[in-house]
Amino acid sequence: MADISLTTRPDTHVPAARGEQIVPAPCWDLIELLFFAYRDFVGDPDEVLAKLGFGRAHHRVLHFVNRNPGMKVADLLDVLKITKQSLGRVLKQLIDDGYVVQREGDHDRRQRLLYVTPAGESLAMQLAGLQTARISRVLGELGSAERETVRRFLAGMIDAEDRERVLRMIARADRARPRRRDGAP
Repeated sequence: MADISLTTRPDTHVPAARGEQIVPAPCWDLIELLFFAYRDFVGDPDEVLAKLGFGRAHHRVLHFVNRNPGMKVADLLDVLKITKQSLGRVLKQLIDDGYVVQREGDHDRRQRLLYVTPAGESLAMQLAGLQTARISRVLGELGSAERETVRRFLAGMIDAEDRERVLRMIARADRARPRRRDGAP
């Protein structure tokens, strides 16, 4: 966690003392827009998931296992940044309900590799479709040239030490599962 000490009072222009770092005033509008955008972005899938007794953690697991078939449990833990216990509870429910299967690794039987079942793929694609519709609507309002700006902004929000790894993971998943010609997921 970053150690930040404000050198000005909020909403004032009192200069900092010599040697002190000036921290800009909070970007309230962008902070709140991100909160509300996230609320609505996950809200559409939340309704579908709730009917199945699932939550956002189930959604994230389905999303990444669908995008990365054969993903190791250890890699999923690293991506989600959750405890093994939290993942275990969610994964057990997805496996028991027939959305995910777990297999031993070909070369290392201790590895646990994850795959979505046809039902899991169908649900993951349904949820991605809801989110894609929201994103496509907004990009349509902005124009196609802004897509790269939005992409750069979102990538820039990822911690610098993790950014390249995340972008490589996304690119690898994109290469493994090409988009349909109509732009749907």
